[in-house]
Amino acid sequence: MFKDQVVIVTGAGRGIGAAAAKLFAQHGAKVVVNDLDAAALKSTVVEIESAGGVALDVPGSVTDPDFPDELMKLSMEAFGKINVLVNNAGYTWDGMIHKMTDEQWQAMLDVHATAPFRMIRALASYWRDAAKAEIQNTGVPQQPRCIVNISSTSGLHGNIGQANYATGKLGIVGLTKTIAKEWGNLGIRCNAVAFGLIDTRLTQSKHQNERIQIGERSIALGIPDEIRQAAAAHIPLGRAATPEEAASGILLMASPLAAYITGHTLEVTGGVGI
Repeated sequence: MFKDQVVIVTGAGRGIGAAAAKLFAQHGAKVVVNDLDAAALKSTVVEIESAGGVALDVPGSVTDPDFPDELMKLSMEAFGKINVLVNNAGYTWDGMIHKMTDEQWQAMLDVHATAPFRMIRALASYWRDAAKAEIQNTGVPQQPRCIVNISSTSGLHGNIGQANYATGKLGIVGLTKTIAKEWGNLGIRCNAVAFGLIDTRLTQSKHQNERIQIGERSIALGIPDEIRQAAAAHIPLGRAATPEEAASGILLMASPLAAYITGHTLEVTGGVGI
């Protein structure tokens, strides 16, 4: 479905991002992958290339204001075009609102709302004029172009201990709808995928002591076992999803099967929120 297309996936060192990058490659895409963890990112590239795919790794922080322009520039230099952007990079930094610091609050807005905004803005110069020229010459866009932003049930419904994360993840829904309206006349689609409980290091037991290094700060990941068990009990399908199942939702919204879908938020939740 993605033969001759170029797909950018941020946060592709592990979890949903890595699964999505591999899935796009399996369907014929050339994949540009990004992550803060250069070693994990290289592992994703090795897996893709070992399976016969094509991948370029561009490590770096999506919250660096200069990084989005650099990522688009390197992608264009390597492959000459960009067809799909998946804004997946992110993490959690939980805390009850009365204890949450300004740093904690702002960090989640930076990675889940501001970084995707900058990525999309960086694409504008490569996509808008090209789409206009195609429409002027042939009446319709010649290249598929779409954005998939990653949201969460925490954003759609709120979640205890995640005021910062929930705000960022609902904000990305508003950004998605706005881009769909602003760029729709150019044939550029923009959708979101809101995940429920996916089995990644962000949702695994806190007892596993997973951490992410952001600058000089080491941030604990995972959720308490009792909260994880309670969340699973409310899933109609009765279990958390695998990263591969989550990635399939991303692939669907970027694929030709969703050619007339834009501004939509697809809920990949196992039935939570129905």
